[in-house]
Amino acid sequence: MAIVLVSGCTTLNWYAQAARGQMELLAGRESIDQALADPALDADLRTRLETVRGARRFSIDELALPDSGSYTRWVKLGREAVLWNVVAAPEFSLAPNTWCYPLAGCLAYRGWFRREAAEREAARLAAQGLDVRVYPVIAYSTLGWFDDPVTSPMLALPDWQLAGVIIHELAHQRLFVAGDTAFSEAYASAVERAGLARWLDRYGGSGDAAAWQRAQSSRIARQRWLMALRDELSALYAKPLSAAELRARKQACVDGLSRAAAEHEASPWSGRPPTGINNADLALAAVYEDGVAAFADLLAEYRFDFERFHAAVERLAGQGSEHRAAFLAQAQLPAAPASGPPGFCPPSAAEPRTSRP
Repeated sequence: MAIVLVSGCTTLNWYAQAARGQMELLAGRESIDQALADPALDADLRTRLETVRGARRFSIDELALPDSGSYTRWVKLGREAVLWNVVAAPEFSLAPNTWCYPLAGCLAYRGWFRREAAEREAARLAAQGLDVRVYPVIAYSTLGWFDDPVTSPMLALPDWQLAGVIIHELAHQRLFVAGDTAFSEAYASAVERAGLARWLDRYGGSGDAAAWQRAQSSRIARQRWLMALRDELSALYAKPLSAAELRARKQACVDGLSRAAAEHEASPWSGRPPTGINNADLALAAVYEDGVAAFADLLAEYRFDFERFHAAVERLAGQGSEHRAAFLAQAQLPAAPASGPPGFCPPSAAEPRTSRP
């Protein structure tokens, strides 16, 4: 009964801060059109808001995304992110914890509008033995329930990244499968990448396309390394080892990735090895990446006709969770080059045949 009461209290606290944070966000909105009509508007802000207006119009006209009231207004925040998401996973599992919400279903993250609140929640979950990560979010979609504003952290992005965020969040308004984070995020990411490639071709400034290509290459390389570690840890967690042995060998694998990132010439971290990677990081990487290639292949099948593509995805979305999971699994990252990620887990002595307590 105590666990139920604590859980209920935590849930009520979360809903209270979410409602308060959302209302504060909406109350601070200003019209982009009105701002641009002001001759005294700061020149840099004018450029950023014009990029927003153009990217939004492009998303509607070229990518068949919703012509809602979202991103017609902007809000200035006194912080570096809109909210902070908490992601958690069991110590010996790569399946993320989920939190359930009305309408959106169960998702692999929970957002807090104040960093200190997110950190408190992370500490509470870590005390339960979970692997936890807190990460900043500069934009999110209310799935059409409100007219989402552009935020000042979004306006700090380069043009191509700003356009990509708008495309991604409007894609969520076009389609979001309640309770299926992997399907929904992979779809939005695929629309973002294909849409941004078209936007860059038409409107990208000098150096934008090159910056995007570099970012894409780095993202794919990091994903290969993280998924290689995920595969090794998945195999490790399936072994009949004690918790102490699993814990030690897990740490050796994580240390192996950091060491390889520092020493490997082809490291996607460029000599700055990541530290403290845990199951929450790997689960999050999988949520946002696994299955994107399947949507990219489907879009190519429809010759980049976005309206027909969206309709096909909507049909897929209605065919049940098993069908959606099979669709996501049918395509993976592009084939790794010969100098792909190294193995990270060190060889070990013969394993005792003990059961995990």
